[in-house]
Amino acid sequence: MKTAFIGLGGMGYGMAANLQAAGLLTAVYNRTAEKADAFAQEYGVDAVSKPAETAAHAQAIVMCVSADDDVLAMIDALVPELGEDHVVIDCSTVASDTAREAARRVAEKGAAFVDAPVSGGTEGAKNGTLSIMVGADEAVFERVKPVLDAMGKSITHMGEVGTGQATKAVNQILCAGINQAVCEGMRFAAALDLPLDKVVDVVGSGAAGNWFVNHRGKTMVKDIFDPGFKMKHHHKDLGICLHMAELNGGKLPLSAQTRAEYEQLIEQGYGDEDISALYRARRDLFDR
Repeated sequence: MKTAFIGLGGMGYGMAANLQAAGLLTAVYNRTAEKADAFAQEYGVDAVSKPAETAAHAQAIVMCVSADDDVLAMIDALVPELGEDHVVIDCSTVASDTAREAARRVAEKGAAFVDAPVSGGTEGAKNGTLSIMVGADEAVFERVKPVLDAMGKSITHMGEVGTGQATKAVNQILCAGINQAVCEGMRFAAALDLPLDKVVDVVGSGAAGNWFVNHRGKTMVKDIFDPGFKMKHHHKDLGICLHMAELNGGKLPLSAQTRAEYEQLIEQGYGDEDISALYRARRDLFDR
């Protein structure tokens, strides 16, 4: 299936590169044209100047952009050129109701829509090992699975459109709690003068082991907070989670706390750092 890609950011660049390696990618679009041009030159595909031009190059159009408004803006730009042969695959992280609205607009032209948010960080995007949570009609899912397989290692069909984003919201809530626990635990270990690299290895191989401590533990204790997953993006995602919780008559207190702490760090200029920079906010836990 010929595939085009929209959005060559920290995640999208690696995902598009893996599509090219699989022989699927034909064209790319990026809001900053220089980045699309550089990608096209490096990987031998076309760079287009408008999102709608991707429809002439591919049946599958993959998007990975920043926010709900960006997704709907890209959908509106694409819709005039879409037809029954097209499938739009959105790998952004947005609210479930945004995904359903995007699907409604695409369906007006007879095209299909898949919400397929991803998890695994820039490492997973680069290495093609992302976990992809998919909301789509069963037949559409089977049609686009080769495209998804080129970008991820774990591809799971969760149900109808919107369920992929709902699952990603669960993922982001868990990430918030894990980030809180790891940052607090490693500050505690530092206060006890333990060898921190060894602590990461020991707890990472036991019942407390998780992706975050294994991949970020040794860097955070050295105050290295390279993305990764930018704090400002998780801040945005947790806002989506709180919105979805409110729509369902509930609350997410830990997510709200984490988002508020991110906001303070963003105001201090740390928004482009990895979410492990929450470790900065734990300096006041111990006097030493």
